[in-house]
Amino acid sequence: MSDNDDGGRKDLRMPDDDEVFATVTDMLGANRVKVRCADGVERTARIPGKMQKRVWIREDDVVLVDPWDWQDEKADITYRYEKQDAEQLREEGHIA
Repeated sequence: MSDNDDGGRKDLRMPDDDEVFATVTDMLGANRVKVRCADGVERTARIPGKMQKRVWIREDDVVLVDPWDWQDEKADITYRYEKQDAEQLREEGHIA
């Protein structure tokens, strides 16, 4: 019996209270990217130091962002999904 009886479905990290799904639309440089969030807002997202040089983020990647309380047009990236995980999220209807 393989551990992929459910068609390869994995338990993926889901957004916490304030987090939203987002798709990277543009690389801005200086550890910043432009993202289009699931709530319809375009934000400038910051790649935190703990992710720099460890997690490579590219255009069209699906990420989780945590919008800032005091500036809604900015956010911090908290997690990046692998390509197959992003496909699974699309198939399950979590992201468009």
